[in-house]
Amino acid sequence: MVELREAQLNAVFHALGDLTRRRMLRLLADGERSVGQLAEPFHMSLAAASKHIKALESAGLIRREVEGRTHLCHLNAGPLAAADEWLSHYEQFWHARLDRLEALLRRDGAADAAAKRAKAIPVEAGVRRPKSPPTKKRSQR
Repeated sequence: MVELREAQLNAVFHALGDLTRRRMLRLLADGERSVGQLAEPFHMSLAAASKHIKALESAGLIRREVEGRTHLCHLNAGPLAAADEWLSHYEQFWHARLDRLEALLRRDGAADAAAKRAKAIPVEAGVRRPKSPPTKKRSQR
């Protein structure tokens, strides 16, 4: 079961790894298309389109119906849920990392703002800021 799931996940990511196949899926999200209709926007032969469609079929992302000489393709988004589930682990990982980074930046920003306020306090009559310790002068030989 686990090996089957891993094999399907590998096939899904392989299919999604190609821009043309991702665009074909996007077209199919709007409704069924024939192989010719899928090939047309990419200016490719039916044989080239068929290779992409076979990769999408083997991943389970589309199903093909044959009506006479016409092959109609339909989107099957189910396997995308497995990919989304796998990716969600990493989404949670990055959200946690970014939340920690944001907290650090806010803390550093608050410390910087406090330091600026401390420097900006005006010297009022009778109140002096402490002087910096005198620097040692080099003795002349």
